[in-house]
Amino acid sequence: MLNKLRTRRFRVPFVSLVGLVLLASVVVLAGCNGGGGTITEAGSTTVQPVAEKLASAFMADNPEVNIIIQGGGSSTGVKSCNDGTVDIGAASRELKSTEPNLVKHTLARDGIAIAVHKDVPVSDLTMEQVRDIFSGVITNWNEVGGDDIAIIVVAREEGSGTRAAFEEMVMDEELITDTAILQPSNGAVKTTVANTPNSIGFLSFGYLDGSVKALAVDGVAGSVENAKAGTYPIVRPLYFLTKEQPTGIVKEFIDFCLGAEGQSIVEDEGYLSVQ
Repeated sequence: MLNKLRTRRFRVPFVSLVGLVLLASVVVLAGCNGGGGTITEAGSTTVQPVAEKLASAFMADNPEVNIIIQGGGSSTGVKSCNDGTVDIGAASRELKSTEPNLVKHTLARDGIAIAVHKDVPVSDLTMEQVRDIFSGVITNWNEVGGDDIAIIVVAREEGSGTRAAFEEMVMDEELITDTAILQPSNGAVKTTVANTPNSIGFLSFGYLDGSVKALAVDGVAGSVENAKAGTYPIVRPLYFLTKEQPTGIVKEFIDFCLGAEGQSIVEDEGYLSVQ
């Protein structure tokens, strides 16, 4: 009898413990499906500013969600997404044939501006002149109607989505000169051009401000309006990337970004809406 009682006393707490574990599991799963949690995004520095604005707006409406936005460049976005390091990668170029076949969500389109120091008197270049400057064929501003002074070329580093798009649309297989000052982000390119007399660089429309001067290309001013009209020649897509079709709060965030409110933010930030 004593052994039976001991057995019963042991089994009752054991069953209760199992029940509690199962109940806790249900609660955790319910929480995961209830819309809360953390979303991580990393990649293109072109996408980063607008992604930060979109994340802030989404979190304001969904305070139970935390969204962490980071840069690192398009190649980092592709790799981090494929590795599962982040929920969403960001790329400002097409995926390469050697890269994973990720799911692309077109967030926006973006013009690439040819920007110069404000004191450079040149205001318009042909596409061929842009190519020749960045490849090192043209090295003096007097060759394109400017002053007799050397051109200082500023460019993005290898692995940059902005650089890859610029090379594809402008360079026509020519290499960017090895004398170029390389910078790790659009913001760094802008700052360098703004503070370096006689310099020229390329950067996202979303980074343009009064500190640099955007040149016309083939007679078309580098502006959002001309990019929308299809007359400005250097425009590329911006992507959010996921490894699989998104679900849960990741899907909700991407749907928000591609919806009316999100695309309004895209336009406010100087990018082109995809709607």
